Amino acid sequence: MTNHNSTALNIGVIGLGAMGKGMASSLRRAGHHVGVCDVRFDAAEAFAKEGGTAHKTPADLAKQVDIIVSVVVNADQTEQVLFGEHGAAAHLKAGSLFIMCSTVDPNWSVGLEKRLNDMGLLYLDAPISGGAAKAASGQMTMMTSGQAAAYAKAGNALESMAAHVYKLGDCAGYGSKVKIINQLLAGVHIAAAAEAMALGLREGVAADALYEVITNSAGNSWMFENRMAHVLKGDYTPLSAVDIFVKDLGLVLDTARATKFPLPLSATAHQMFMQASTAGHGREDDSAVIKIFPGIELPQAN
Repeated sequence: MTNHNSTALNIGVIGLGAMGKGMASSLRRAGHHVGVCDVRFDAAEAFAKEGGTAHKTPADLAKQVDIIVSVVVNADQTEQVLFGEHGAAAHLKAGSLFIMCSTVDPNWSVGLEKRLNDMGLLYLDAPISGGAAKAASGQMTMMTSGQAAAYAKAGNALESMAAHVYKLGDCAGYGSKVKIINQLLAGVHIAAAAEAMALGLREGVAADALYEVITNSAGNSWMFENRMAHVLKGDYTPLSAVDIFVKDLGLVLDTARATKFPLPLSATAHQMFMQASTAGHGREDDSAVIKIFPGIELPQAN
């Protein structure tokens, strides 16, 4: 991917996990000046060896950039990034932009926009989707909302990271609402895929044959095709962990509960992920939700 204009921005990326590392690489490839920060300083140093700078704390990074892209797990970690002992917020220049890419309670995101605006800072509610491979290639999706001034400050940074940048509203909250609806579907689809594969195994159908037929039939879903491939390999290395869906489906249910809106499928899927986590699979790939089903023999890693 090439830079969309001649203006290189000074951008910091905090959180070099599965998504953040790829996003930082996409920004660097687009010609921006990229600084990075991660709790694992060796990860930041490894990134900087190919271009960019490594910083030990969000505060140190904030002094050098005009835009921070935060790609941490949740609202609590975002609070630490901004307002913790070495937080970024107090060290950002007035008019700087904070882009929040985590899956969070939409009401919390609305509140964060006000807190940062009161400090003279701009904010974009910008959750992401697509997985590590799409993040690395700049092909992921961003679900964004925020004030016009925040988009103006972002320049071409969003398009440098994502193939699909959706602008969903002129204030924070709408990006996060759409993201949790996406997570509703993702979580339910993974749970349903696991249930279907488990039934097939219970009934004596060969796992690879079942996978081949379903992925070429009307019952297929992106999640079945992607996650059941992990089950076939017996590989539960976490790309997205069981506990992520304990959290995200919890956010879905909390949002709906506030307006007494029923979500029966989401509630069932949440309980399935909770059961898998309680059984000790919380840090495994989310496809490990299949392990809650009794009396089946799962494929083993080669």
